[in-house]
Amino acid sequence: MAVYTIAQLKFTDIDAYRRYQKAFPAVFAKFNARVLVADEAPRVLEGDWPPDKVVILAFRDEAEAARFAGSPDYQDIAKDRKAGADAVVLMVKGFEPKA
Repeated sequence: MAVYTIAQLKFTDIDAYRRYQKAFPAVFAKFNARVLVADEAPRVLEGDWPPDKVVILAFRDEAEAARFAGSPDYQDIAKDRKAGADAVVLMVKGFEPKA
C-alpha cells in the first residue's frame, strides 16, 4: 500500500535549510519515491497555519519510506534540515476504498 510522508516546516536557519534542500535530490533519487508537493507558499484555506512550507513525499510502501528515512545518506543531510527548520513529519497510508 502506498504511503505518504507529510512535513510541515517552520524555518529557523534558512542557510542550513537551503544546504539540505540542495543535497536532497541526489539522496532522494536513490529510492523508489516521488516528491508530490514542496510548497513554500501554501494558501491557507481554513484555520491558523504558522509553518512556512509543506512537503509531501510518496512511497510505494512503508518499508521504502522507512528505508529512505533511516538511510545513512539521508540522516547525514537531515542534520541541516533539523538545524534549519522546526518540523512536524507524518507518515500516512494511502486511501483504499473498501469493495
